Amino acid sequence: MFRTSFLLVLALTATSARAQTTSPVTAPASSPNAAPVSPSIMTDTFRITLSEAEQRFFQNNLAVLAQQYNVTVAQAQAVQARLTDNPNVYVEQDLLRRKLTRPEVPVGTVGTEAIVTVQQLFSLAGRRKAAGAVAQQSAVVEQYNLQDLLRNLRYQLRTTFYDLYFKQRTLSAYATEISSLTRTVDLYQTQFEKGNIALKEVIRLRAFLFTLQTERQNLLNDVASDQTDLHVLLRDATGAQYVPVADLARTRDLTLKNYSEQQLVDTALVRRTDLNARRATLEQQNRNLTLQQKLATPDLAVGYTYDRAGSYINNYQALTLSMPIPLFNRNQGNIQAARAQIAGSKILVDQQQLIVQSEVHQAYQLAVRNDELFQNTDRDTAPFARLMVGIEQSYAKRILSVVEYLDFFESYKNNLVQLNALRANRVRAFEQLNFAVGKPVFRAD
Repeated sequence: MFRTSFLLVLALTATSARAQTTSPVTAPASSPNAAPVSPSIMTDTFRITLSEAEQRFFQNNLAVLAQQYNVTVAQAQAVQARLTDNPNVYVEQDLLRRKLTRPEVPVGTVGTEAIVTVQQLFSLAGRRKAAGAVAQQSAVVEQYNLQDLLRNLRYQLRTTFYDLYFKQRTLSAYATEISSLTRTVDLYQTQFEKGNIALKEVIRLRAFLFTLQTERQNLLNDVASDQTDLHVLLRDATGAQYVPVADLARTRDLTLKNYSEQQLVDTALVRRTDLNARRATLEQQNRNLTLQQKLATPDLAVGYTYDRAGSYINNYQALTLSMPIPLFNRNQGNIQAARAQIAGSKILVDQQQLIVQSEVHQAYQLAVRNDELFQNTDRDTAPFARLMVGIEQSYAKRILSVVEYLDFFESYKNNLVQLNALRANRVRAFEQLNFAVGKPVFRAD
């Protein structure tokens, strides 16, 4: 009679536990697109969508803000390069000697000598305009560097967001399975103490429970790392835990059908900011060569001089012109260096184009493989969940051994974990393809 009651309790406990976990990766009804929240992260949580995360990223990220100042600096230097040189004023007067020695001034002469010279430097051959063009192109390079920084950090943000989303779904599955198995272990421990079952059975159950807890803890460590990355990217100093809210249906709808690899390569060759930065640098070197050639022409200094009582006549006035003679230094070294820089920049542009093409190819192939695996995988876990209900009932009735029960239990757990890993890898592959193309072609948000 007692044995029958014990089996009935086990069956009811297993059925109740599994009924609560038929779909352990389903989000709460209040937020159907959010990742389920593990009990360990229920406090101080903050639900956030990808669009909200990107908005906060653009406004708050410190690396982006710092690079924006670099753009501002380059633009200010472009303005500075176009400014005209200030005039030079020189004044000379014989005051000190007359204050100290007080010499007598001959009748009919001016009391003190005074010299005033005003001089203005004029750049010939359009040197100032050429210098401004070089500085302006430097600002363009910094703008592309800013865009490329945004591309890299945005890729990190989006991949971290989706990784965290699927990891939290996996954590929810672990929490449910651990809770169910813990109840079974506690119940069997009680029956062992009463002498109804063998110790080896309890030990096997406890060993498997410890394995689940260890796997869950390792996953929690990964989640903590992702949380740290998100806090840094979003410039969030609080201790709140982010709970990503995503549309699982839209992630399933991601497809490569509308885009060929060559189309994506062509887009990348136009949109990739690191490649455009190389091209802008090459243009900057071309403009620098023009500047160095113009610097071979010397500047002209035009001035006016007034001299009172210091020349052969009083109130002497003269026009001055000065220019260095380009006899030895014709800026030939800098011109040669500028040409070498152009040649080097052309090579770097060709290299970057090759890198872009290779990265798009690799990312496209990775997305194809992940998508094919995803499409050919049965993603319906409901039949498996219903089977597990029967497995637990059979184990409680001693129809199955502990080895068979744990084997089914582990298979069910692995199915949930691997399915979420497959989803995460597929979304990451599409995001990597977006990153390689330089444009968010495939979006699930």
